[in-house]
Amino acid sequence: MRINLATWGNSLHSGEKTYPIVAQRKRWFAFSAILLIACLGLLLGKGLTPGIDFTGGTQMRVSAPGEASGQPARDVLVDVVPDLAPQVTVVGDGDVRIRLGVMTTDEVRAATAELAAAYDVPEESVSFTQIGPTWGAEVGAKAIQALVVFLLLVAAVMAVYFRAWRMAAAALAALLHDLLFTVGIYALVGFEVTPAAVIGFLTILGYSLYDTVVVFDKVRENTANLTTQVRYTYAELANLAINQTLVRSINTSVVALLPVSAILFIGSLLLGAGTLQDIALALFVGMAVGTYSSIFVATPLEVAFRRNETKIREHTAKVLALRESGESDVAVTEDGQVRVGALAPGGHLGTAAQPKRKRRK
Repeated sequence: MRINLATWGNSLHSGEKTYPIVAQRKRWFAFSAILLIACLGLLLGKGLTPGIDFTGGTQMRVSAPGEASGQPARDVLVDVVPDLAPQVTVVGDGDVRIRLGVMTTDEVRAATAELAAAYDVPEESVSFTQIGPTWGAEVGAKAIQALVVFLLLVAAVMAVYFRAWRMAAAALAALLHDLLFTVGIYALVGFEVTPAAVIGFLTILGYSLYDTVVVFDKVRENTANLTTQVRYTYAELANLAINQTLVRSINTSVVALLPVSAILFIGSLLLGAGTLQDIALALFVGMAVGTYSSIFVATPLEVAFRRNETKIREHTAKVLALRESGESDVAVTEDGQVRVGALAPGGHLGTAAQPKRKRRK
């Protein structure tokens, strides 16, 4: 069956077609909870792999021509630094990356000479980077500080802009949801957490926040005159806002994910640009889950926060009472869609009678 995206988008925006996302919020909350519990299990069980920028240590890189193997590096480093367990990774076709603990100057020189001999390359082809543990701890503290400051600023700006702390709380919950899921994927894959990865985390938080703000802005627009009408409840108008921005969220995500996918799958995995894989993975996972959270987590959670407000509760009860009595021309179909029209027996949507037009003589 052929789907006309333009017609579909117009139907969603006009309210002719809606998906009961808010009404099924318990389902989305349960799904997200399962994912987050799995991510927490990965973090507590497997843990993250911090790069030397956070832990301190030495990273050596051998640019060897042709197809390189990590075994020669393991063989020679056992004799040079027997107390350090090297982590050897082949990057691309010809580069070998070795990660070790902190080494002395003599150990670095000996390792450089042995690696050059093992791979039959000049010593200039063996580079190294060494970071002390104090510097690594400082970088880690700065990264955590940047994240905390970002979240505090987000909470303040959201509360001021929307004049509602519940929207700020729902947006923060969605951001933490995205961050925890992305970090959990990092633990699962085993990629090193580098400063580039931290930049990626902050970037996807900004992307997710932007998507959430767009939906919340539409919610505020739809509910501005909530109590002056008795057709729709707050939850239904919020659900309409999600549907009205659904196509925009999908289109924006697809456009953003295409270049990131090229960096991750083609540039990093196929071409061996290993320096890009950390930030590319953070962006890819974060953008995808950020789109999900802005639709299925943020707004349904905001509705859950506000459903017990006196004004919202009384208005919802009034709307539902009018529908129950048959005085309202709005009904909810069996599949959860809100429709305008006369009510048939049993509370389902019927066909509204059209007034007869007088013929002009």
